[in-house]
Amino acid sequence: MSSISSTDQDALRSRQRLTAAIKRALREVRIQLALLNHHVGARLDLNDVDLDCLDLIARYGPLSPSALARRTGLHPATMTGILDRLERGDWVARDRDPSDRRAVVIRSLRGRTAELVRLYSAMSTSMDQICASYGDTELALLADFLRRVADAGQSATDELAAN
Repeated sequence: MSSISSTDQDALRSRQRLTAAIKRALREVRIQLALLNHHVGARLDLNDVDLDCLDLIARYGPLSPSALARRTGLHPATMTGILDRLERGDWVARDRDPSDRRAVVIRSLRGRTAELVRLYSAMSTSMDQICASYGDTELALLADFLRRVADAGQSATDELAAN
């Protein structure tokens, strides 16, 4: 005989279904964003990972190549090839680190930002419309959830990269 009431079992099954639905939706979001990034990258002659690195540099830079490699979990030799492509395309510049003249930091160049903004504009507009349909409390909850999911993804990436 089960010690859990049928009401509690129903609530547990409902919670499991909702959790599974969220995981499926996140997988679909990942796929759709990966496809969008792939198409944007193809228009700009950039690989998907090039776009990811460019975004990280723009958001957290200037970064050293080794810091960027750690953040992405990519091998430093792989990072060199990515940075070479980004530099050739006038997306980034390699500068001497002002605190250590022997070191190099990577910074994004703003000259081509308009191209990225234009290519992502339809998605940005859609996101604005979607967010407009939610209240501030709901948006705060969604932002917290997505931030926590991103942190979990970073932890999983770090763990895989370390092994």
